Amino acid sequence: MTMTLIRNRLVLLVLGVLVTFVLYLLLPAIQHERFTSSVDIPKPRAMEEDMKKGQISSNVTILTGTVLQNPSVFFREAVLIQKDGSPSTEKLEVIFLHGQSFTSKTWEELGTLALLSESGHRAIAIDLPGYGETPRSTALEAAQSRVAFLQQIFKELKFQRPVLVSSSMSGRYSIPLLLASGEQLKGFVSIAPAGTKDFTTQQYQQVQTPTLIIYGEHDTALGLQSLQSLQQIPKSRVVMLPGAGHACYLDKPQEFHKVLLNFLGELK
Repeated sequence: MTMTLIRNRLVLLVLGVLVTFVLYLLLPAIQHERFTSSVDIPKPRAMEEDMKKGQISSNVTILTGTVLQNPSVFFREAVLIQKDGSPSTEKLEVIFLHGQSFTSKTWEELGTLALLSESGHRAIAIDLPGYGETPRSTALEAAQSRVAFLQQIFKELKFQRPVLVSSSMSGRYSIPLLLASGEQLKGFVSIAPAGTKDFTTQQYQQVQTPTLIIYGEHDTALGLQSLQSLQQIPKSRVVMLPGAGHACYLDKPQEFHKVLLNFLGELK
């Protein structure tokens, strides 16, 4: 009788331990299920922006290719495909140059190429020699050779009068072209370009190309330096992006895109 009682108590004790152990294992899962079913976790804003971008550029294809030889210049072009499968008709031709730390990929990842394409413009970005997919060239040391280089790019891409967007280092290419053959451009967008101090006030005052000067509030080097020169252009407009640095289009992409689209709209 005593042995049977002891045995029964041991069985109950073991069962109790087993039940406790099982509950211990299941409790986190139960709590997690209760939490996830009762709490609506909002999507991060960055995720929502990516979703919006995906919807915006769903009909835009980025094509890549090369033009010229020695060096062979790599480019990216955003093409908007209509619902019937045909390419859209373009309003303006816009070509983007990049800064020293960037490539044509920057304008694709920022969404600039797709945005302009959806707005009806032909948008192309190139890799300058020595950057991205374009090999370095020793034949572009003189300013005149860089002017001829861009003119050849325009010809190969079948541009008539493009809008040239130039940031930072690429000013070594764009500024000489603007001063020497500004009539070939429909408009010029400067983003703290380099090389502006190499030319005189009188040269800038002779430019008749509509010019948009964009710089970041905290860019106290090239931003302010280029501003002093470029604001001498008669048909120029200045936009300072608050809180932005040298690469202001990366710091304030929405503001940059809005200003750019407004400028392009006025050039039509």
